Amino acid sequence: MALAVVAGWTDSRSRRIPNWLTVPAGLVGIGINTALGGWEGLKASLLGAAVGLALLLPFVLLRSLGAGDWKFAGALGTFVGRMVLVDLLLVSVFVAGIMALALVIYKGRMRQTLANIGHILVSLVTFRLPGSQVSLDNPESLKVPYGVALSATVVLYGLAHVWGVA
Repeated sequence: MALAVVAGWTDSRSRRIPNWLTVPAGLVGIGINTALGGWEGLKASLLGAAVGLALLLPFVLLRSLGAGDWKFAGALGTFVGRMVLVDLLLVSVFVAGIMALALVIYKGRMRQTLANIGHILVSLVTFRLPGSQVSLDNPESLKVPYGVALSATVVLYGLAHVWGVA
């Protein structure tokens, strides 16, 4: 949870999750799981990192997700393993969606958002990459910091686990 809080805080402040956080965190996650579980712990950590990195790589390549978010998911996977990470990633998509909807409504950009969704759907049907208007490169686009959504999901999961709900 400490990793999630720091990553979410830095992402909300600077829209970046730095390597000085993700790389050592990944190594610590591998070390802890190896110390506690031996070879099985090492395997679980490495699989967690691999699954997180593999699942989010296409979004990084399409420029719809930042590399810091990607590395954060990989580091997180070293702590929780692949199964919990997949659950966290799925729930975080919903958290990010709620954040995005709130931002779109707050900024009054519903029409532009629907047009962008149309561009994305057309690009999926035609097997082409969407235009630059729907990538992180567009300075006009509204952006939800995914690291914040993933961090919030981790904290909520951790609290639910402590309270015996999860």
